[in-house]
Amino acid sequence: MRTSAFPPDIPSLTSFSRLGSDENEIPHPGEAVGTDVPAEEVASLVRARWGLGNAPIPNVVHLLEAHGVRVFSLSRDCPEVDAFSFWDRGIPFVLLSTEKTAERGRFDAAHELGHLVLHGEEQMPHGPQAEAEAHRFAAAFLMPQADVLAHAPHGASTSWILQAKHRWKVAAMALAHRLHELGLTTEWQYRTHCVELDRLGYRKSETRSGVARETSQVLGKVFTALRSEGTRPADVARELHLRPADLNDLIFGLVVTAQEGEGQRHGDTDNRPRLSVVR
Repeated sequence: MRTSAFPPDIPSLTSFSRLGSDENEIPHPGEAVGTDVPAEEVASLVRARWGLGNAPIPNVVHLLEAHGVRVFSLSRDCPEVDAFSFWDRGIPFVLLSTEKTAERGRFDAAHELGHLVLHGEEQMPHGPQAEAEAHRFAAAFLMPQADVLAHAPHGASTSWILQAKHRWKVAAMALAHRLHELGLTTEWQYRTHCVELDRLGYRKSETRSGVARETSQVLGKVFTALRSEGTRPADVARELHLRPADLNDLIFGLVVTAQEGEGQRHGDTDNRPRLSVVR
């Protein structure tokens, strides 16, 4: 089956540095970084290019897919990895853990977008500096400075953070850090927020979150189309030299694959596994 996909539209730092120059000199997405632009500014530039304004982002995974990023989930056999990204022949890929909270999953997706934009295909991200840059990008991308300043009071309380985090669908700790980063809280207030949020259990989870875990929209449509054509997930797994369970791990568990049991009768007229797409 042939499938169409959105062409990649992931800007690079180099492309930002060459705005207004000859179009033949503008690099392709994923080209190496050519200038030292602060991550905060880059996040604003990406938002502007994608027409996002300063509004909160409803779904980060869907946004990445709409701009040509191939998003998959990480196998549960890799619990030590939160997420990672890479370019392959001009196509950007992001893999996300499904073992984290929905809020942290959104932040990880934005973090990996930061790597794709900031570090490019030739300059592979590595080291604490690259991680810090991607982290700053993610915070600015999910919680734009203008929007936070418009809604957050100076010296916000911990209870305000627990209410306001739903606006940006971010972890409480991430919002507390963003407020301090933008000068809306003092060092003492920030430390107080961290202590109180830790005591309430928000360092490791998001109590009573209410935020749905983001998943791939493209993969759901692909497997729905495959099913309509009579192609089973087991067939796809076989073509990829994967076990069906391993395939399911990579596609956010969107497809439930039934395994043939030892007690199956050879005379059954319909012995195909039953498939269902979970949205």
